[in-house]
Amino acid sequence: MAQWTSAVGAGQLARLLGSQQDRPAGPGTRRPPAYRALADGIRLLVLEGRVPVAARLPAERELALALTVSRTTVAAAYEALRAEGFLESRRGAGSWTAVPAGNPLPARGLEPLPPEALGSVIDLGCAALPAPEPWLTRAVQGALEELPPYAHTHGDYPAGLPALRTMIAERYTARGIPTMPEQIMVTTGAMGAIDAICHLFGGRGERIAVESPSYANILQLMREAGARLVPVAMAEGLAGWDVDRWRQVLREAAPRIAYVVADFHNPTGALADDDQRRRLVDAARAAGTVLVADETMSELRLDDDVERPRPVCAFDPAGSTVVTVGSASKAFWAGMRIGWVRAAPDVVRSLVAARAYADMGTPVLEQLAVNWLFSTGGWEQAVTVRRAQARQNRDELVAAVRRELPDWEFEVPRGGLTLWVRTGGLSGSRLAEAGERVGVRVPSGPRFGVDGAFEGYVRLPFTVGGAVAEEAAARLAAAARLVEKGGVGGGEAPGTFVA
Repeated sequence: MAQWTSAVGAGQLARLLGSQQDRPAGPGTRRPPAYRALADGIRLLVLEGRVPVAARLPAERELALALTVSRTTVAAAYEALRAEGFLESRRGAGSWTAVPAGNPLPARGLEPLPPEALGSVIDLGCAALPAPEPWLTRAVQGALEELPPYAHTHGDYPAGLPALRTMIAERYTARGIPTMPEQIMVTTGAMGAIDAICHLFGGRGERIAVESPSYANILQLMREAGARLVPVAMAEGLAGWDVDRWRQVLREAAPRIAYVVADFHNPTGALADDDQRRRLVDAARAAGTVLVADETMSELRLDDDVERPRPVCAFDPAGSTVVTVGSASKAFWAGMRIGWVRAAPDVVRSLVAARAYADMGTPVLEQLAVNWLFSTGGWEQAVTVRRAQARQNRDELVAAVRRELPDWEFEVPRGGLTLWVRTGGLSGSRLAEAGERVGVRVPSGPRFGVDGAFEGYVRLPFTVGGAVAEEAAARLAAAARLVEKGGVGGGEAPGTFVA
Protein backbone atom coordinates (compact mmCIF):
# COMPACT_ATOMS: atom_id res chain seq x y z
CA MET A 1 0.00 0.00 0.00
CA ALA A 2 1.28 3.50 -0.88
CA GLN A 3 2.54 5.64 2.01
CA TRP A 4 1.30 8.92 0.52
CA THR A 5 -2.11 10.45 1.22
CA SER A 6 -2.20 13.21 -1.42
CA ALA A 7 -0.32 14.21 -4.54
CA VAL A 8 1.27 17.35 -5.95
CA GLY A 9 1.28 17.74 -9.72
CA ALA A 10 4.35 18.88 -11.63
CA GLY A 11 2.73 22.13 -12.73
CA GLN A 12 1.50 22.91 -9.23
CA LEU A 13 4.90 22.23 -7.69
CA ALA A 14 6.59 24.38 -10.32
CA ARG A 15 4.27 27.29 -9.47
CA LEU A 16 4.93 26.90 -5.75
CA LEU A 17 8.68 26.85 -6.32
CA GLY A 18 8.40 29.88 -8.57
CA SER A 19 6.73 31.88 -5.80
CA GLN A 20 9.90 31.55 -3.74
CA GLN A 21 11.85 33.58 -6.26
CA ASP A 22 10.28 36.73 -4.89
CA ARG A 23 12.23 36.31 -1.66
CA PRO A 24 15.48 38.27 -1.85
CA ALA A 25 18.70 36.51 -0.97
CA GLY A 26 20.92 37.96 1.67
CA PRO A 27 23.93 40.10 0.73
CA GLY A 28 26.94 38.11 -0.36
CA THR A 29 24.95 34.90 -0.76
CA ARG A 30 26.46 32.51 -3.30
CA ARG A 31 24.14 30.92 -5.82
CA PRO A 32 23.89 27.19 -4.96
CA PRO A 33 24.00 24.44 -7.59
CA ALA A 34 20.69 23.92 -9.41
CA TYR A 35 19.97 20.60 -7.70
CA ARG A 36 20.69 22.12 -4.27
CA ALA A 37 18.41 25.10 -4.93
CA LEU A 38 15.65 22.74 -6.02
CA ALA A 39 16.06 20.52 -2.96
CA ASP A 40 16.08 23.54 -0.65
CA GLY A 41 12.97 24.91 -2.34
CA ILE A 42 11.01 21.69 -1.86
CA ARG A 43 12.25 21.33 1.72
CA LEU A 44 11.07 24.88 2.50
CA LEU A 45 7.66 24.19 0.99
CA VAL A 46 7.31 21.16 3.24
CA LEU A 47 8.46 23.01 6.37
CA GLU A 48 6.08 25.88 5.62
CA GLY A 49 3.23 23.47 5.04
CA ARG A 50 2.58 24.62 1.48
CA VAL A 51 3.30 21.08 0.34
CA PRO A 52 1.82 18.62 2.84
CA VAL A 53 3.78 15.86 4.52
CA ALA A 54 3.03 12.48 2.86
CA ALA A 55 2.28 14.13 -0.50
CA ARG A 56 3.45 12.22 -3.56
CA LEU A 57 5.83 14.29 -5.70
CA PRO A 58 5.81 14.13 -9.50
CA ALA A 59 8.10 11.74 -11.31
CA GLU A 60 11.56 13.06 -12.10
CA ARG A 61 10.88 13.39 -15.84
CA GLU A 62 7.55 15.23 -15.29
CA LEU A 63 9.07 17.77 -12.88
CA ALA A 64 12.10 18.29 -15.12
CA LEU A 65 9.80 19.21 -18.02
CA ALA A 66 7.71 21.55 -15.86
CA LEU A 67 10.82 23.33 -14.53
CA THR A 68 12.74 23.21 -17.83
CA VAL A 69 15.76 21.64 -16.13
CA SER A 70 17.55 18.38 -16.74
CA ARG A 71 16.25 15.14 -15.29
CA THR A 72 19.68 14.73 -13.67
CA THR A 73 19.07 17.93 -11.67
CA VAL A 74 15.73 16.64 -10.36
CA ALA A 75 17.19 13.21 -9.58
CA ALA A 76 20.03 14.79 -7.61
CA ALA A 77 17.58 17.02 -5.71
CA TYR A 78 15.38 14.05 -4.82
CA GLU A 79 18.42 12.11 -3.66
CA ALA A 80 19.53 15.02 -1.46
CA LEU A 81 16.03 15.23 0.07
CA ARG A 82 16.06 11.48 0.75
CA ALA A 83 19.43 11.78 2.47
CA GLU A 84 18.11 14.61 4.66
CA GLY A 85 14.90 12.76 5.59
CA PHE A 86 12.50 15.00 3.66
CA LEU A 87 11.65 12.41 1.01
CA GLU A 88 10.85 8.72 1.06
CA SER A 89 10.59 6.46 -1.96
CA ARG A 90 9.60 2.94 -2.80
CA ARG A 91 9.71 1.15 -6.12
CA GLY A 92 6.29 1.14 -7.67
CA ALA A 93 4.86 3.67 -5.20
CA GLY A 94 6.87 6.76 -6.16
CA SER A 95 8.33 9.37 -3.82
CA TRP A 96 6.51 11.31 -1.13
CA THR A 97 7.39 14.11 1.27
CA ALA A 98 8.42 13.43 4.87
CA VAL A 99 10.18 15.12 7.78
CA PRO A 100 13.35 13.87 9.47
CA ALA A 101 12.85 11.61 12.46
CA GLY A 102 14.34 14.12 14.91
CA ASN A 103 12.13 17.05 13.98
CA PRO A 104 9.78 18.32 16.70
CA LEU A 105 6.19 17.22 16.16
CA PRO A 106 3.04 18.90 17.43
CA ALA A 107 1.92 17.33 20.67
CA ARG A 108 0.26 18.17 23.93
CA GLY A 109 1.72 20.94 25.86
CA LEU A 110 2.18 23.25 28.64
CA GLU A 111 -0.60 23.77 31.11
CA PRO A 112 -2.00 27.31 31.02
CA LEU A 113 0.07 29.58 33.20
CA PRO A 114 -0.97 29.66 36.86
CA PRO A 115 -2.10 33.11 38.06
CA GLU A 116 1.03 33.62 40.14
CA ALA A 117 3.22 33.32 37.03
CA LEU A 118 1.36 35.91 34.98
CA GLY A 119 3.41 38.76 36.42
CA SER A 120 6.71 37.44 35.10
CA VAL A 121 5.73 35.58 31.92
CA ILE A 122 3.59 36.88 29.06
CA ASP A 123 1.42 34.00 27.87
CA LEU A 124 0.77 34.06 24.12
CA GLY A 125 -0.20 30.40 24.06
CA CYS A 126 -3.94 30.71 24.70
CA ALA A 127 -6.12 32.61 22.23
CA ALA A 128 -8.70 33.50 24.86
CA LEU A 129 -9.70 36.78 26.48
CA PRO A 130 -10.88 37.42 30.05
CA ALA A 131 -14.59 37.14 30.75
CA PRO A 132 -16.74 40.04 29.54
CA GLU A 133 -18.32 41.75 32.49
CA PRO A 134 -20.91 42.48 33.70
CA TRP A 135 -22.51 39.98 31.32
CA LEU A 136 -20.92 36.87 32.84
CA THR A 137 -22.15 37.76 36.31
CA ARG A 138 -25.60 38.69 35.02
CA ALA A 139 -25.84 35.45 33.04
CA VAL A 140 -24.95 33.35 36.08
CA GLN A 141 -27.45 35.25 38.22
CA GLY A 142 -30.12 34.75 35.57
CA ALA A 143 -29.28 31.05 35.43
CA LEU A 144 -29.64 30.72 39.20
CA GLU A 145 -33.10 32.26 38.99
CA GLU A 146 -34.11 29.69 36.37
CA LEU A 147 -32.50 26.73 38.14
CA PRO A 148 -35.13 25.64 40.74
CA PRO A 149 -37.46 23.73 38.36
CA TYR A 150 -34.47 21.82 36.95
CA ALA A 151 -33.18 21.04 40.43
CA HIS A 152 -36.28 18.91 41.01
CA THR A 153 -35.34 16.66 38.06
CA HIS A 154 -32.53 14.13 37.56
CA GLY A 155 -30.48 16.83 35.81
CA ASP A 156 -29.36 14.59 32.94
CA TYR A 157 -30.11 16.05 29.50
CA PRO A 158 -27.93 14.14 27.02
CA ALA A 159 -29.13 16.22 24.07
CA GLY A 160 -29.06 19.47 26.05
CA LEU A 161 -31.71 21.55 27.78
CA PRO A 162 -34.80 21.79 25.53
CA ALA A 163 -34.93 25.57 26.00
CA LEU A 164 -31.32 26.03 24.85
CA ARG A 165 -31.71 23.63 21.91
CA THR A 166 -34.74 25.62 20.79
CA MET A 167 -32.90 28.92 21.17
CA ILE A 168 -29.88 27.73 19.15
CA ALA A 169 -32.20 26.37 16.43
CA GLU A 170 -34.00 29.72 16.26
CA ARG A 171 -30.69 31.55 15.86
CA TYR A 172 -29.81 29.39 12.83
CA THR A 173 -33.31 29.94 11.41
CA ALA A 174 -32.86 33.70 11.81
CA ARG A 175 -29.72 33.42 9.66
CA GLY A 176 -31.76 31.85 6.87
CA ILE A 177 -31.04 28.21 7.78
CA PRO A 178 -34.32 26.57 8.86
CA THR A 179 -33.44 24.44 11.87
CA MET A 180 -35.46 22.33 14.31
CA PRO A 181 -34.45 21.70 17.93
CA GLU A 182 -34.09 18.02 16.95
CA GLN A 183 -31.09 19.08 14.83
CA ILE A 184 -29.21 20.47 17.85
CA MET A 185 -27.15 18.73 20.51
CA VAL A 186 -25.56 20.77 23.29
CA THR A 187 -22.02 19.64 24.17
CA THR A 188 -19.25 20.43 26.64
CA GLY A 189 -17.45 22.93 24.43
CA ALA A 190 -16.51 22.60 20.78
CA MET A 191 -13.86 20.04 21.69
CA GLY A 192 -16.54 17.80 23.16
CA ALA A 193 -18.59 18.21 20.00
CA ILE A 194 -15.78 17.29 17.63
CA ASP A 195 -14.68 14.39 19.82
CA ALA A 196 -18.21 12.96 19.63
CA ILE A 197 -18.34 13.47 15.86
CA CYS A 198 -14.98 11.76 15.32
CA HIS A 199 -16.05 8.76 17.39
CA LEU A 200 -19.34 8.48 15.50
CA PHE A 201 -18.04 8.79 11.95
CA GLY A 202 -14.43 7.73 12.29
CA GLY A 203 -12.62 4.85 13.90
CA ARG A 204 -9.01 4.09 14.64
CA GLY A 205 -7.05 4.28 11.40
CA GLU A 206 -9.77 6.29 9.63
CA ARG A 207 -8.60 9.14 7.41
CA ILE A 208 -9.56 12.70 8.35
CA ALA A 209 -8.72 15.58 5.99
CA VAL A 210 -7.66 18.78 7.75
CA GLU A 211 -6.56 22.22 6.69
CA SER A 212 -2.83 22.79 6.80
CA PRO A 213 -2.27 24.60 9.12
CA SER A 214 -5.17 23.86 11.45
CA TYR A 215 -6.24 24.27 15.08
CA ALA A 216 -3.61 22.53 17.21
CA ASN A 217 -5.88 21.09 19.90
CA ILE A 218 -8.22 19.50 17.37
CA LEU A 219 -5.28 17.93 15.54
CA GLN A 220 -4.09 16.43 18.81
CA LEU A 221 -7.58 15.18 19.66
CA MET A 222 -7.75 13.40 16.32
CA ARG A 223 -4.29 11.88 16.71
CA GLU A 224 -5.19 10.47 20.09
CA ALA A 225 -8.35 8.99 18.56
CA GLY A 226 -6.08 7.06 16.18
CA ALA A 227 -7.03 9.01 13.04
CA ARG A 228 -4.77 9.25 10.00
CA LEU A 229 -4.59 12.98 9.26
CA VAL A 230 -4.52 14.07 5.63
CA PRO A 231 -3.32 17.70 5.38
CA VAL A 232 -4.67 20.02 2.69
CA ALA A 233 -2.64 23.19 2.24
CA MET A 234 -4.41 26.52 2.58
CA ALA A 235 -4.22 29.09 -0.19
CA GLU A 236 -1.66 31.88 0.15
CA GLY A 237 -2.15 34.59 2.77
CA LEU A 238 -5.78 35.15 3.73
CA ALA A 239 -7.24 33.69 0.52
CA GLY A 240 -8.87 30.80 2.38
CA TRP A 241 -9.18 27.33 0.94
CA ASP A 242 -7.57 26.00 -2.22
CA VAL A 243 -10.69 24.17 -3.36
CA ASP A 244 -8.93 22.45 -6.26
CA ARG A 245 -6.54 20.83 -3.78
CA TRP A 246 -9.49 19.85 -1.62
CA ARG A 247 -11.21 18.20 -4.57
CA GLN A 248 -8.07 16.22 -5.35
CA VAL A 249 -7.58 15.04 -1.76
CA LEU A 250 -11.24 14.14 -1.28
CA ARG A 251 -11.22 12.18 -4.51
CA GLU A 252 -7.90 10.37 -4.05
CA ALA A 253 -7.65 9.89 -0.27
CA ALA A 254 -11.40 9.35 0.30
CA PRO A 255 -11.36 10.59 3.93
CA ARG A 256 -14.37 9.72 6.08
CA ILE A 257 -14.34 13.19 7.69
CA ALA A 258 -13.01 16.62 6.69
CA TYR A 259 -12.55 19.27 9.37
CA VAL A 260 -12.49 22.96 8.41
CA VAL A 261 -12.69 26.39 10.05
CA ALA A 262 -14.41 28.58 7.47
CA ASP A 263 -14.83 31.68 9.64
CA PHE A 264 -11.63 33.47 10.69
CA HIS A 265 -9.53 30.36 10.53
CA ASN A 266 -7.34 29.38 13.47
CA PRO A 267 -4.40 30.10 13.11
CA THR A 268 -4.32 32.14 9.86
CA GLY A 269 -7.45 34.29 10.28
CA ALA A 270 -8.62 33.54 6.72
CA LEU A 271 -12.33 33.88 5.90
CA ALA A 272 -13.74 31.53 3.24
CA ASP A 273 -16.17 33.21 0.85
CA ASP A 274 -19.55 31.90 -0.27
CA ASP A 275 -18.20 30.42 -3.50
CA GLN A 276 -15.47 28.48 -1.67
CA ARG A 277 -18.04 27.14 0.79
CA ARG A 278 -20.40 26.04 -1.96
CA ARG A 279 -17.68 24.31 -3.96
CA LEU A 280 -16.20 22.53 -0.93
CA VAL A 281 -19.60 21.22 0.16
CA ASP A 282 -20.20 19.95 -3.40
CA ALA A 283 -16.80 18.22 -3.41
CA ALA A 284 -17.42 16.61 -0.01
CA ARG A 285 -20.86 15.41 -1.08
CA ALA A 286 -19.43 13.87 -4.26
CA ALA A 287 -16.71 12.08 -2.25
CA GLY A 288 -19.07 10.82 0.46
CA THR A 289 -17.11 12.75 3.09
CA VAL A 290 -18.71 14.25 6.21
CA LEU A 291 -17.70 17.92 6.30
CA VAL A 292 -17.31 19.23 9.88
CA ALA A 293 -17.53 23.03 9.88
CA ASP A 294 -16.17 24.69 13.02
CA GLU A 295 -17.94 28.03 13.59
CA THR A 296 -16.44 28.93 16.96
CA MET A 297 -14.84 32.11 15.53
CA SER A 298 -17.74 33.12 13.27
CA GLU A 299 -18.95 36.08 15.34
CA LEU A 300 -15.49 37.57 15.86
CA ARG A 301 -15.35 39.83 12.80
CA LEU A 302 -13.19 42.74 13.92
CA ASP A 303 -13.68 45.19 11.06
CA ASP A 304 -17.15 46.65 10.61
CA ASP A 305 -17.14 46.41 6.82
CA VAL A 306 -16.60 42.63 6.78
CA GLU A 307 -19.66 40.83 5.45
CA ARG A 308 -20.52 37.64 7.26
CA PRO A 309 -20.77 34.82 4.68
CA ARG A 310 -23.56 32.29 4.82
CA PRO A 311 -22.91 29.31 7.12
CA VAL A 312 -21.34 26.30 5.44
CA CYS A 313 -24.49 24.29 6.19
CA ALA A 314 -26.48 26.73 4.03
CA PHE A 315 -25.02 24.98 0.98
CA ASP A 316 -26.21 21.58 2.19
CA PRO A 317 -30.01 21.97 2.28
CA ALA A 318 -30.56 18.20 2.47
CA GLY A 319 -28.37 18.05 5.59
CA SER A 320 -26.55 14.94 4.40
CA THR A 321 -23.00 16.31 4.21
CA VAL A 322 -22.32 19.13 6.69
CA VAL A 323 -22.12 18.87 10.48
CA THR A 324 -21.73 22.28 12.14
CA VAL A 325 -20.00 22.95 15.46
CA GLY A 326 -20.49 26.14 17.48
CA SER A 327 -19.34 27.33 20.89
CA ALA A 328 -19.57 30.10 23.47
CA SER A 329 -15.91 29.69 24.41
CA LYS A 330 -14.23 32.02 21.89
CA ALA A 331 -16.90 34.65 21.29
CA PHE A 332 -17.85 34.93 24.98
CA TRP A 333 -15.46 33.26 27.44
CA ALA A 334 -13.29 30.13 27.44
CA GLY A 335 -14.57 29.27 30.90
CA MET A 336 -18.09 28.93 29.53
CA ARG A 337 -17.73 25.34 28.29
CA ILE A 338 -20.87 25.24 26.17
CA GLY A 339 -20.76 24.03 22.58
CA TRP A 340 -23.28 22.59 20.17
CA VAL A 341 -23.70 20.48 17.06
CA ARG A 342 -26.13 21.21 14.25
CA ALA A 343 -26.76 18.19 12.02
CA ALA A 344 -29.47 16.04 10.52
CA PRO A 345 -31.86 14.65 13.19
CA ASP A 346 -30.65 11.07 12.70
CA VAL A 347 -27.05 12.17 13.23
CA VAL A 348 -28.02 14.03 16.41
CA ARG A 349 -29.87 10.96 17.69
CA SER A 350 -26.78 8.83 17.09
CA LEU A 351 -24.54 11.34 18.85
CA VAL A 352 -26.90 11.49 21.82
CA ALA A 353 -27.12 7.69 22.05
CA ALA A 354 -23.33 7.39 22.06
CA ARG A 355 -23.02 10.03 24.77
CA ALA A 356 -24.09 7.61 27.47
CA TYR A 357 -20.59 6.14 27.26
CA ALA A 358 -18.83 9.50 27.39
CA ASP A 359 -19.80 12.49 29.57
CA MET A 360 -23.57 11.86 29.91
CA GLY A 361 -24.42 15.52 29.42
CA THR A 362 -23.44 19.16 29.78
CA PRO A 363 -23.73 21.11 33.08
CA VAL A 364 -27.22 22.54 33.50
CA LEU A 365 -26.23 25.82 35.15
CA GLU A 366 -23.90 26.81 32.30
CA GLN A 367 -26.57 25.93 29.72
CA LEU A 368 -29.03 28.16 31.55
CA ALA A 369 -26.46 30.98 31.56
CA VAL A 370 -25.96 30.78 27.80
CA ASN A 371 -29.71 30.55 27.27
CA TRP A 372 -30.10 33.73 29.38
CA LEU A 373 -27.52 35.50 27.19
CA PHE A 374 -29.27 34.45 23.97
CA SER A 375 -32.77 35.30 25.16
CA THR A 376 -32.06 38.71 26.71
CA GLY A 377 -29.75 40.28 24.14
CA GLY A 378 -26.85 39.97 26.55
CA TRP A 379 -24.94 37.83 24.04
CA GLU A 380 -24.93 40.51 21.36
CA GLN A 381 -23.88 43.19 23.87
CA ALA A 382 -21.04 41.06 25.24
CA VAL A 383 -19.80 40.04 21.79
CA THR A 384 -19.77 43.69 20.68
CA VAL A 385 -17.47 44.51 23.60
CA ARG A 386 -15.39 41.42 22.88
CA ARG A 387 -14.87 42.49 19.24
CA ALA A 388 -13.79 45.98 20.24
CA GLN A 389 -11.30 44.59 22.75
CA ALA A 390 -9.85 42.08 20.27
CA ARG A 391 -9.67 44.75 17.53
CA GLN A 392 -7.69 47.11 19.75
CA ASN A 393 -5.36 44.31 20.86
CA ARG A 394 -4.85 43.24 17.25
CA ASP A 395 -3.89 46.73 16.10
CA GLU A 396 -1.52 47.31 19.03
CA LEU A 397 0.12 43.90 18.72
CA VAL A 398 0.59 44.30 14.97
CA ALA A 399 2.22 47.72 15.44
CA ALA A 400 4.54 46.38 18.15
CA VAL A 401 5.65 43.35 16.13
CA ARG A 402 6.26 45.45 13.01
CA ARG A 403 8.41 47.83 15.03
CA GLU A 404 10.44 45.22 16.94
CA LEU A 405 10.64 42.49 14.27
CA PRO A 406 10.48 44.15 10.84
CA ASP A 407 11.67 40.99 9.06
CA TRP A 408 8.70 38.94 10.24
CA GLU A 409 5.92 38.59 7.67
CA PHE A 410 2.17 38.34 8.10
CA GLU A 411 -1.15 39.52 6.74
CA VAL A 412 -3.49 41.19 9.19
CA PRO A 413 -6.73 39.20 9.49
CA ARG A 414 -10.05 41.00 9.66
CA GLY A 415 -11.46 38.75 12.34
CA GLY A 416 -10.70 35.97 14.76
CA LEU A 417 -8.15 36.01 17.55
CA THR A 418 -4.84 35.03 15.95
CA LEU A 419 -1.98 36.30 13.81
CA TRP A 420 -0.03 33.72 11.75
CA VAL A 421 3.56 34.95 11.43
CA ARG A 422 6.46 33.82 9.23
CA THR A 423 9.56 34.34 11.35
CA GLY A 424 12.12 35.51 8.81
CA GLY A 425 13.74 32.09 8.39
CA LEU A 426 14.10 31.38 12.10
CA SER A 427 12.94 28.11 13.64
CA GLY A 428 9.60 28.53 15.38
CA SER A 429 10.44 25.69 17.75
CA ARG A 430 13.68 27.34 18.80
CA LEU A 431 11.93 30.69 19.16
CA ALA A 432 9.46 29.01 21.54
CA GLU A 433 12.33 27.61 23.56
CA ALA A 434 14.16 30.94 23.65
CA GLY A 435 10.92 32.70 24.55
CA GLU A 436 10.66 30.62 27.72
CA ARG A 437 14.06 32.01 28.75
CA VAL A 438 13.14 35.66 28.20
CA GLY A 439 9.63 35.50 29.65
CA VAL A 440 7.22 35.06 26.77
CA ARG A 441 5.33 31.90 25.84
CA VAL A 442 4.57 31.43 22.17
CA PRO A 443 3.44 28.30 20.28
CA SER A 444 5.57 27.31 17.31
CA GLY A 445 4.21 26.63 13.84
CA PRO A 446 4.57 22.82 13.90
CA ARG A 447 1.84 22.65 16.55
CA PHE A 448 -0.62 23.64 13.83
CA GLY A 449 0.63 21.29 11.13
CA VAL A 450 0.88 17.60 10.48
CA ASP A 451 4.21 15.86 11.07
CA GLY A 452 6.42 18.86 11.69
CA ALA A 453 5.36 21.30 8.97
CA PHE A 454 5.42 25.12 9.50
CA GLU A 455 8.74 25.22 11.29
CA GLY A 456 9.20 28.82 10.13
CA TYR A 457 6.05 30.15 11.83
CA VAL A 458 4.61 31.15 15.20
CA ARG A 459 1.05 32.05 16.20
CA LEU A 460 0.37 35.26 18.12
CA PRO A 461 -3.06 35.78 19.72
CA PHE A 462 -4.91 39.08 20.20
CA THR A 463 -5.01 38.62 23.96
CA VAL A 464 -2.67 41.44 25.00
CA GLY A 465 -2.55 45.10 24.08
CA GLY A 466 -0.96 48.38 25.03
CA ALA A 467 2.22 48.21 27.09
CA VAL A 468 1.92 44.42 27.45
CA ALA A 469 1.83 43.98 23.66
CA GLU A 470 4.91 46.19 23.35
CA GLU A 471 6.74 44.19 26.01
CA ALA A 472 5.70 40.90 24.39
CA ALA A 473 7.12 42.04 21.04
CA ALA A 474 10.34 43.20 22.72
CA ARG A 475 10.74 39.80 24.40
CA LEU A 476 10.07 38.02 21.11
CA ALA A 477 12.80 40.16 19.52
CA ALA A 478 15.15 39.13 22.35
CA ALA A 479 14.24 35.48 21.73
CA ALA A 480 14.95 35.94 18.02
CA ARG A 481 18.40 37.34 18.80
CA LEU A 482 19.12 34.31 20.98
CA VAL A 483 18.18 31.98 18.13
CA GLU A 484 20.25 33.91 15.61
CA LYS A 485 23.28 33.65 17.89
CA GLY A 486 22.77 29.93 18.34
CA GLY A 487 21.96 30.36 22.02
CA VAL A 488 19.31 27.65 21.98
CA GLY A 489 19.24 24.17 20.58
CA GLY A 490 16.93 21.29 20.01
CA GLY A 491 13.23 21.72 19.61
CA GLU A 492 10.29 22.95 21.55
CA ALA A 493 9.60 20.93 24.64
CA PRO A 494 6.96 18.35 23.81
CA GLY A 495 3.54 19.20 25.10
CA THR A 496 2.99 22.95 24.73
CA PHE A 497 -0.68 23.74 25.31
CA VAL A 498 -2.39 26.09 22.88
CA ALA A 499 -5.98 27.23 22.76
